[in-house]
Amino acid sequence: MHQPGLPRKHLSISQPRGLTRLGLSAKLLLVTVLFVMLAEVVIYLPSIANFRRNWLHDRIAAAQVAALVLEGAPEDGLPEGSENRLLMGVGARAIAARVGGARRLLSLDSMPPPEVSRSVDLRNLSWVNAIEEAVAVLVSPATMPIRVVGEAVGGADFVEIVIDEEPLRRAMLKFSWSLLLISLLLTGLTALAVYIALNALIIGPIRRLAANVMEFEADPENPQRIIEPSLRADEIGEAERALARMEATLADELRTKKHLAELGLAVSKINHDLRNMLAAAQLMSDQLIETRDAKIRRFAPRLIATLGRAIDFCQATLAYGRAAEATPVIREVALRQLVTEQAEMLGLPGDGRLRFENQVPATLIAPCDPDQMARVLTNLMRNALQALTQAGTEADAQPQLTVAAGPENGSVALRVIDNGPGVPARARANLFQAFRGSVTPGGTGLGLAVAAELVRLHGGTIELEPSVTGAAFKVTLPLRRSNGH
Repeated sequence: MHQPGLPRKHLSISQPRGLTRLGLSAKLLLVTVLFVMLAEVVIYLPSIANFRRNWLHDRIAAAQVAALVLEGAPEDGLPEGSENRLLMGVGARAIAARVGGARRLLSLDSMPPPEVSRSVDLRNLSWVNAIEEAVAVLVSPATMPIRVVGEAVGGADFVEIVIDEEPLRRAMLKFSWSLLLISLLLTGLTALAVYIALNALIIGPIRRLAANVMEFEADPENPQRIIEPSLRADEIGEAERALARMEATLADELRTKKHLAELGLAVSKINHDLRNMLAAAQLMSDQLIETRDAKIRRFAPRLIATLGRAIDFCQATLAYGRAAEATPVIREVALRQLVTEQAEMLGLPGDGRLRFENQVPATLIAPCDPDQMARVLTNLMRNALQALTQAGTEADAQPQLTVAAGPENGSVALRVIDNGPGVPARARANLFQAFRGSVTPGGTGLGLAVAAELVRLHGGTIELEPSVTGAAFKVTLPLRRSNGH
């Protein structure tokens, strides 16, 4: 099975052989001819049986006419040679009619009736027997005459004749050849009509689908290769629309992955130089601790810690070739202090135009990785500040950012709330996906994607809560002790 990331040469796809190399049109034509011929065979058997029955009935009718002539003859009989002419006209060797219990016989040369190989009674001949006997005549004709008995009209009880089977077999063969020619003609016309109709309705559209799939395979990132669905309302139309949606989604995914790969390469190059610059900045910031300015001395340790986290993150990116997050080291962390530190790093409360409230209880302790949770808070709070700064608030209210937390259903719930314009509906579906969930114009959506990944590493959840005004992000962390990770 092909795995993502393997070169295409690892795929092993067998090539079609034999009949499988035929196209759908050729296969459809063969199947149509096969089934039409099968139907003709099914029709042929009762047709040839019916032809034989009618042929024998005609001989019985002619024999009855001859019997009537014989019955109306004078007592001294017919003129010499008349009986033979009657028999030859009927095509029989002998004719017998039963009238009122008396049996009248008419035979060639006044000879006794010849022996027969089999008898056919048309009065009670079933269709199954008729088909069996018709096939027997064609396959193994009788070498001796046959006896045929049929219904009589008028005063006679029945009429029987003795005839040679060879004329019947010749007539049946002639009928079979005629039926075969007609069947071949009908088969050809039917197959052609079915082929043209199905080729226009099914094969043509399927070929279009197959051609588009091959074109899209050659250049899946090209939006011009996406199929344009027709207006058909049947299954093929549904397949075209589904293929168009799939190709559009796949093309978008491939473009995104390509951009991410290019971005990863660029980030790796940037991280290499950024790590060196941050290391130099960390060395210089160490000297800030020796200053006499109390305010600088208070912020210096936080600045040094922040630079240290940045250097570690750059190092991890270079080591793994991607921004892989490490397993969180869970500790008991005072959330209020962590929120205060991140607010100060973001310049809050600032000049007073924006109101910031830290409503996290001072006694609330949460099990988390302080460095990773600091990044979660920074991303959520920075997004809120950007929304408040760029879009403002509804009804010209004072911009406000609130961070609150507390126990909730056996977990710690942390909320970052602002009274800005809120999250647009178009961004909600892919809110926590990089390059898709951007809330602000021109944004990348990386902040929320990073925050969601870090929260999931903690075994928690992050969601956008329903809010009348602004946006409210809720982070839920499970209450658990440090497990040594």
